[in-house]
Amino acid sequence: MVCFATPARWAIASTVSRAARPQTVVEFGTSYGISTLYLAAAVRDNGLGRVVTTELSSVKVAAARRNFAEAGVADLIEVLPGDALETLAAVDGPIGLALLDGWKGLYLPVLRLIEPRVAAGALVIADDASFDSVRPYLDHVREPANGYVSVNFPVEDGMEVSCRA
Repeated sequence: MVCFATPARWAIASTVSRAARPQTVVEFGTSYGISTLYLAAAVRDNGLGRVVTTELSSVKVAAARRNFAEAGVADLIEVLPGDALETLAAVDGPIGLALLDGWKGLYLPVLRLIEPRVAAGALVIADDASFDSVRPYLDHVREPANGYVSVNFPVEDGMEVSCRA
């Protein structure tokens, strides 16, 4: 069943997606697809683009696909089941928006994997930025030499919003 609660973090990602109008949105960590629904709604409202999302758990993939179909946005979402470090390697660029909300210790490896395809001006949003396991990722995006302008957004467990320079 589709949940319509709007935690601030999903509303932020959806609003940013509407404003940025990315052709390709990448999400790391589908889970049951709730944040994916918000991203797909933004893509639909923009009239262009697609959401590519990845999830390791086959149970969650099946539940997410049911949610996408029930919400009427399945045609806007490509679900890549499996290990993100493998599935996201095949995503074509340019990536205009990325939402990182999977295993926190994988944020930096996932970013490094997709980084060559992240467009200049694209936004990368990392959820749960207050977690200790996100520190290597934060060190990377907060170091100007790595090509990002980054700011912490103090909502729930924190979000880091980074723009690719």
